[in-house]
Amino acid sequence: MNLTQKHFTQQHLAQQHIGLVTIVDPAIRPAAGAIVQDCYDIDGPWHHHDMHQLQYAFEGAITLEDGRGRHLLPRSLAGWIPAGVTHRDSMHHVRSVSLLLAPDMVPEAGDRVRIIRVPPLLREMIAAAVQWPIDQKQDDTGRSFFTTFGLLCRGWIADEAGFTLPTSTDPALDKAMAFTRAHLGTHLAGATLADVCRAAGLSERSLRRRFQAELGMGWDEYRRRARLLAAIEALTGSARSIAQIAADVGFESQSAFAKAFQQLTGETPRGFRTRAV
Repeated sequence: MNLTQKHFTQQHLAQQHIGLVTIVDPAIRPAAGAIVQDCYDIDGPWHHHDMHQLQYAFEGAITLEDGRGRHLLPRSLAGWIPAGVTHRDSMHHVRSVSLLLAPDMVPEAGDRVRIIRVPPLLREMIAAAVQWPIDQKQDDTGRSFFTTFGLLCRGWIADEAGFTLPTSTDPALDKAMAFTRAHLGTHLAGATLADVCRAAGLSERSLRRRFQAELGMGWDEYRRRARLLAAIEALTGSARSIAQIAADVGFESQSAFAKAFQQLTGETPRGFRTRAV
């Protein structure tokens, strides 16, 4: 059974030393390679690698946490984790890939986790990279591929997302956020604050206080960000009109959607779609 097929569980990870995780013996691994994570069902411990790592989900979302917070990574975003940076992640049967690169392949990797935008070229190269698993000998084509990938990383990791959607370890807040994300659109019985409070088992006062204390934002701002992130997913992954997307994620008008989108991302929905698709 090779690394791309192995089913990692929380019990397996618990047996690892909390700290450096090398994944594959450095003496035999190639300078770069991919790990297909589709079967992973983990809430990982705090750890770091001796290689740079890029995490990306083709379907579903990964939760990535560092010392600055927890971040949800849907299809439009990836997590860049430089070698030596402590982090932990959660993946529950998400169709995803992790790419690992030797430190000298991306010398300007930075010293912190970055949440980055995923343009079409990056997405296609991530998909192609699975041909070369990190635990298998690499041919000349694979070495050339990852050399090019490493050179391109400098520009990609500089394009940080203008916003991310935080997550929480608080069970009640987690329920509130999950319910909010599941009920965004006006056409799909969009969640009200009262609905969310019932789902989380919290009073309105407690819910507002916990959102502000743990996430640094109120529930209304969280819902706005969730709507805009859902819109980004739709803009890159569907052919629906901008007006339809605005309505589907809960905005009352296309103009209100465009204003909120530009305030948070720095570009118009149309401009974003043109650049990203």
